[in-house]
Amino acid sequence: MREVQIAFLGLGNVGSGVYKILQMRKKEFEEKEDLRINIKRILVRNINKKRAVEVDRNILTDNPDDILNDPEISIVAEFIGGEKPALEYLLKALNSGKTVVTANKEVIARHWEKLDEAAKASGAGLYYEASVCGGIPVIKAIQESLQANRIERIMGIINGTTNYILTKMSENNERFEEALRKAQELGYAEPDPTADIEGYDAAFKLSILSTLCFHKRVHLDNILREGITNITLEDISYGRELGYALKLLAIAKDNDGKVEARVHPTFIPLNHPLSSVRSSFNAVYLKGDCFGDMMFFGRGAGDLPTGSAVVSDILTACGRKEHRYMDFGKKTADAVYNDDWKTKYYVRLTVKDQPGVLAEIAGYFGKYQVSIASVIQKGYGDTTAPLIFVTHEASEKSIQKAIAEIRESKYVISVDNLIRVEE
Repeated sequence: MREVQIAFLGLGNVGSGVYKILQMRKKEFEEKEDLRINIKRILVRNINKKRAVEVDRNILTDNPDDILNDPEISIVAEFIGGEKPALEYLLKALNSGKTVVTANKEVIARHWEKLDEAAKASGAGLYYEASVCGGIPVIKAIQESLQANRIERIMGIINGTTNYILTKMSENNERFEEALRKAQELGYAEPDPTADIEGYDAAFKLSILSTLCFHKRVHLDNILREGITNITLEDISYGRELGYALKLLAIAKDNDGKVEARVHPTFIPLNHPLSSVRSSFNAVYLKGDCFGDMMFFGRGAGDLPTGSAVVSDILTACGRKEHRYMDFGKKTADAVYNDDWKTKYYVRLTVKDQPGVLAEIAGYFGKYQVSIASVIQKGYGDTTAPLIFVTHEASEKSIQKAIAEIRESKYVISVDNLIRVEE
C-alpha cells in the first residue's frame, strides 16, 4: 500500500471539512485506492485554540517551516485564503517539489503564472478544483471531460452570498440591507462583505473558469465588475413584470477570437435554467459547439462540499505520475479582449411627469442606435414618474453614451439603474 504524507496550511472551515472527510473515508481509501493518507502537520495561528474538529495536538504547529522544509511531506493543502502569506508559502512548497492543493481563488486568479511556472520547474502538481464553486466539479469537467468541445460561452451564479441576498429580496420582499444582515447572521457573508457584494469573489472565479474554457489567460483587470449594492426592490419588481429574474452573473464569451468577461447584476428570462437557482446554491451554464448547453448545479461553499473537492484533488494528485500544467505564454496565451459587447439593457429613470419626456429620451437612444423594445411608465404623484426601458441588443459604448446625455436632460431627475439583460 502506498503511503503519502500531507500537511495543511490552515484549519478553518474548509480545512476542518477536509480533515473530517479524510478521517471518515480513511478505510475506504485504503481498500479502494490502495492508498494511506497521513496528515503529518497542520499549520495554525494558535495551537491552544478550541477547534471544530478534534486533532492530535502533536501535529499542530505555528511555524510554516515545519511543513515547507520537511522532505517527507509531498502534498500541501492550503486553506489560509487571500494573497498573504498564502502566495509565499505556496511558492516555497512548489519550489521544493511539494504538490499544492488549494481552494484559494484569489491567489490562483492573481498569481497563476508564478505558481504554474514553479510547479513545472520542480515537477510538482498544482490543483485548484475547490477554488471555483466549492463542491461542484466544474474544473475537472472542463479539463478532462469536455476537451472535444470549443466552449463559447459561460454564464454562472458563482457567489452564494449574493444569490442568497437576491433570493431574499425577490421572494420575501426584503430590502438589501435586511437580506445582507441575515446572510451575515447565517455565516454566508463575512463581517466585511465587500468581496462578495461588490463582485470581487465572482471575478476571481470567472478569471479561472474563462481561462480554462477558452484556453486563453483572462486577467482580472480585463473583467468588468459591478456589485449588487445598487439593486432595489423596485428593480426586481419591474423586472418580474417584464418576465425577468435578477441574478449576479459571471459572464464570459469567446467570439471571433475576442473575449468579453464581466460580473454584474443581470436580468435573465424567468424560464432560463439559471433563474431557478435559489438561496446560496451555485450554478455554471456552459455552451459548447459539440455538447450544446450544459449546466452544473450544487453547493458552492461549506466545509464538506468544498472539502469534497479538495480531497478529490488530493486523490488525483496521489494517482498521477505526471502533472498537468497551463504553460502560460505557450499553450495558454493572453486573451484579446472585446470591451464593446452587445446585449440588451434595462434602464430605470425618474422623470418629470410632463408631455414630451418620452419623445426626448427616445431621441437620445436613437442618436446612438439604441432601439427600444418595451417601456413601462407609472405615476409616483403629481410631478414625477418612474420610466423604465428595455432595449433591443445594443453595444455597451453606445448605451453609455446615450445614458450620459439622458442624465443632462431637463426632464430627467435621476438615472436610477442600468442593468444588462441576457436572453
